[in-house]
Parts: sequence; C-alpha cells; structure tokens
Amino acid sequence: MEANKKSFTGQVVSDKMDKTIVVAISSRRLHPLYKKYVTTTKKVKAHDERNEANIGDTVRVVESRHISKDKCWRLVQIVERAR
Repeated sequence: MEANKKSFTGQVVSDKMDKTIVVAISSRRLHPLYKKYVTTTKKVKAHDERNEANIGDTVRVVESRHISKDKCWRLVQIVERAR
C-alpha cells in the first residue's frame, strides 16, 4: 500500500453501477459533553475494476486520484465475503 494514503474498512451497500461500489464507513467517537458513543457513517464511491465486490462484503478502500466527479477511492481487498 502507498505511504500517506488514507485507508478505511467498510461495508458495501451498493454494487449496481459498473466498476463502482458504494461503501459505508462507520466510526464511533465519544461525545465530549454527554460521554455517549456517537456512530457516524460516511458513504463513499470506490473503483472496483473487476466488479468482484457484492452487497454486504467488508472491504478495504484507499484514497486515489479522482476517477470520476465523485469517485476518489479504490478497492484494495475484500476482507470478508457476505454470507
């Protein structure tokens, strides 16, 4: 993997586009005042060259140059297949 590139693990929520997947990246952080955990979810579009990821798979994506208007992530590996 390249140095100084952001890398995240998330769930595939859509694979309907050609060579593109939508990945939901969730993170938990502690609220500064109320001390409760808050889950935030960000959806990103990632380039899947061989159309190998399916809905429900856990995947690792890494940032890259813009491939289209709003697609600037690449699929690196499929961590776990959906059952």
